[in-house]
Amino acid sequence: MNILFSFLIGGAICAMCQMLIDLTALTPARILVALVCVGVLTYAVGIYEPLFSEAGCGVSLPLLGFGASVAKGVREAVDASGILGILKGPFTAGSVGCTAALVFAYVFSLIFKSKSKVA
Repeated sequence: MNILFSFLIGGAICAMCQMLIDLTALTPARILVALVCVGVLTYAVGIYEPLFSEAGCGVSLPLLGFGASVAKGVREAVDASGILGILKGPFTAGSVGCTAALVFAYVFSLIFKSKSKVA
């Protein structure tokens, strides 16, 4: 049942994003940034943790999880280092995801040849 709920929540998030792409003039990049910001806001308000405990990967994978992990890193760094933790927290919390994205992008750029899009 947990897998089904995770699939339904993640699918609903992705469906809303697809509707934003199809029905508005928002670019995919702006929608991705909005998802990260929503993840930060839901963590700050306290909605993300209970939703994650129920939906699991359905909430954490579509960039909401990255925003929430950055917000959690800021909160932990502020608790440990004071106000300077605001500068340190996002880098320590988001470094693993950013490093993985860079490494995988580099590896796949070596394997596949890119093609330019012609409109």
